[in-house]
Amino acid sequence: MPCYNVNMVDSNNRRQANRDAHLNEALELMHFGFRAIIAHPDERLARLGYSRVHHRVLYFVGRHPGCTIKALLGIMRVSKQYLHRPLRQLVDAGYIEARTDPNDRRVKRLRLTARGRRLESTLTGEQREQMAEVFRRAGPRAEAGWRKVMGLLSQWPEFSAPLSPD
Repeated sequence: MPCYNVNMVDSNNRRQANRDAHLNEALELMHFGFRAIIAHPDERLARLGYSRVHHRVLYFVGRHPGCTIKALLGIMRVSKQYLHRPLRQLVDAGYIEARTDPNDRRVKRLRLTARGRRLESTLTGEQREQMAEVFRRAGPRAEAGWRKVMGLLSQWPEFSAPLSPD
């Protein structure tokens, strides 16, 4: 009959339970932090009959003026089905203009209109202020750590792939 070192097993179990508790705390903090940063923009969007995806579209079109619909799909990492309805609503409401590319009539270039810039600025402006204040309080090292963690999370499918042995 094999002999097990009970103390070693108990120690490993305690370490794993402690690690799980810390990871659960990190997940909860991420959940509540995200909720805090999207609360006011979500309320404003709801009053307009829009949702968070509309804000994402406005945000990324604002950061990439003149992008194509195909490029926006890649930037947002979403499907055509996911993007079609909110983008159409924003174009129809005059927040985004979709102009035919002069060099390729099959391609549409997207830009925020003045109305779209105002709405995007209102929605994202408060979030930038929140981030600036939190980073100010946390300090530059904490901000750099946060950026590192979020950068890795944003690349998770690629990051989680096994490393090649070369």
